[in-house]
Formats: sequence, C-alpha cells, structure tokens
Amino acid sequence: MRHTLSILLQNESGALVRVAGLFAARHVNIDALTVATTHDPAMSQLTLVMHGDEGTLEQILRQLRKLVDVLDASSLSLVGSRDGSRLATATPA
Repeated sequence: MRHTLSILLQNESGALVRVAGLFAARHVNIDALTVATTHDPAMSQLTLVMHGDEGTLEQILRQLRKLVDVLDASSLSLVGSRDGSRLATATPA
C-alpha cells in the first residue's frame, strides 16, 4: 500500500541523509520526496511517499521519531470516496 508521510525536521546539515538512511537500512524505497522551508528558517517540511504494509509504516514512524533532527512525523492516509476524489487525513501520532 502507498503511504504519504509528513516530517518536520531541523534544517541542519545531514538531517535529510539520516532520514534517507533510515529507509535504506530497512530496504524501503522512497517513491517521491519534497523538501521545503517553513516560516521558521531553522525547520524544514519533508513530504515523502513510500510503499509498504501497515507494520512497515508503523516501524518507520517509530524510528523517525527517535531521530534527533526529526521534530514531528505523521502519516497522511488517503481516503477514497465514491466519486473517485480523495481526502488526505492525518493519522494521530
């Protein structure tokens, strides 16, 4: 199943490498990745898409939250409707 993650991390040298390394160590591919600054220049917003089952998602989220540079990590699930449109909802941490 495809999952979208929202990660708020410190805008520090090497922070993105540590996040990507966590995925590589667990043999999980990152399908899409977007990084943007926030209103606070000390923080960045990272949004990524990955494939995996619910167990893999939960493990990744737990491990992300343990990283020093990560301030917040959550899953955005896609909820389909009958007309084909989708709504993104945040999964509680």
